[in-house]
Amino acid sequence: MNFWQSAQHAARMEGLLLWVILIFLIVALGLMALRPKERVRLRNGLFLFAIALAGLFVIGLMAAYQHHDSQEYRWAVWASLICLYLAIVNVASVLLFEVVLDPLRLRPPRILRDLLLAVTYVVVVIVLLLKVGKVDLSGIVATSAVLTAVIGLSFQDTLGNMMGGMALQLEGSIAVGDWIRIDNQEGLVKEIRWRHTSIETRNWDTIIIPNTMLMKSQVTILGRRIGAPRQHRLWVYFQVDFRYSPTAVIDVVEKALRLEQIPNVAASPPPNCVMMDFKESYASYAVRYWLTDLAVDDPTNSIVRTRIYFALRRAGVPLSIPAQSIFVTEDDQQRRARKTSEETEARVEALCNVELFRTLTEEERRALAQRLSVAPFARGEVITRQGARAHWLYVITRGEAEVRVSVDGVQDSEKVATLYAWDFFGEGGMMSGEPRQATVIAVTDVECYRINKESFDDILHRRPEIAEDISQVIAQRRVGLDAAREDLSEEAKRALMQRHQVDLLARIRGFFAL
Repeated sequence: MNFWQSAQHAARMEGLLLWVILIFLIVALGLMALRPKERVRLRNGLFLFAIALAGLFVIGLMAAYQHHDSQEYRWAVWASLICLYLAIVNVASVLLFEVVLDPLRLRPPRILRDLLLAVTYVVVVIVLLLKVGKVDLSGIVATSAVLTAVIGLSFQDTLGNMMGGMALQLEGSIAVGDWIRIDNQEGLVKEIRWRHTSIETRNWDTIIIPNTMLMKSQVTILGRRIGAPRQHRLWVYFQVDFRYSPTAVIDVVEKALRLEQIPNVAASPPPNCVMMDFKESYASYAVRYWLTDLAVDDPTNSIVRTRIYFALRRAGVPLSIPAQSIFVTEDDQQRRARKTSEETEARVEALCNVELFRTLTEEERRALAQRLSVAPFARGEVITRQGARAHWLYVITRGEAEVRVSVDGVQDSEKVATLYAWDFFGEGGMMSGEPRQATVIAVTDVECYRINKESFDDILHRRPEIAEDISQVIAQRRVGLDAAREDLSEEAKRALMQRHQVDLLARIRGFFAL
């Protein structure tokens, strides 16, 4: 045989070696152009292929000089074939995983790919040892058992990391692209290798974490929830003085954050503001929003803080700083008398606007004004509840409330009226002791004056005839409400008015023991 025939015979590719070389080079060079990230593996394959060709050249020379029966010839053939087939396996693995399976969205974990490749290497080497090297494997197997035990004891940590890496990849509990937190370190998972996992932090650092640590430690995967987009909740804190209503502060901040979409802030759930705590000189608030790009937490926090700052400034609400103030006031009898007089005049003016008390004299209103108590309610708070027994009457001085009525025990109530400043409610409970006929809920922050039965008792006992005037006012309100619901005629209204007044007057006299 000539030189070329000897090389083909040694490669077990008579008549095919040239085609194998051409196909290998075309595929390898094409993959290097199409898959740049696999160039390291492809370069290794080309390097092994070049060694194999050099070995086949040496084999051809040895055969030409009649050395094909020597031990050196057989080992040269075996070494060249190993390099040749390992090179082919290398390139074939890239072709299979990157070109064939990737478009089908079949992307096995990197460690699984490496494991399959390693098993293929072992199989190729064993087959060539048996077929070409004519090696007896029984002695190697006996020796390898002892060798494996020694290696296992020497590389316990390394093997643990390798098994941990395999478990992470196969389970998919942590994947490349996840943001994780471990031991107060946060970063983006870039690679999961046999021995370690590397994460890139926001500080442009890369942290190498042994896989065994990931398996043994508590790891938080940020922003991951099954069936939901990746987004992570962040908190921005600020403080406002006690002089400003919490509901007003929350409204201003939430409107500013929801009015226009903020980059990297999720629209759902929307940003919200909550009151967190009472401090020595201010109330503490927090804005909670959901970040969609976890790499830009601080820049997004900056935008949110800027929105909060300008929204509060537009509303005339300054941010507060921790401080302690000492107020020194000369509290003498003259000042107390002036303050009391101013408050009483304001309350008397409020009572003048209430239809229920227009028949009272100036002296009676002033006496009643001194017994009023201030009752503020936050937005959404229930002021009175239908069916409750409470002997209080409320006069709204600021804000807005709605009246809701539940019919026949139905849980859902229906809105029947809206109350504004100087409207009153709860007169039935205070004057006759009957249960509340409706539920009143604060639509905005509401400030009320509250009057109880005891505050009105002395006035009614001094002038019992007031009860008749009050019963008429209450009856008129009830008839108006019934007429609106049932579309009553004028005659029916008058009859209903008379019945209500008689009934209410009897109830008031009995309740106050007149």
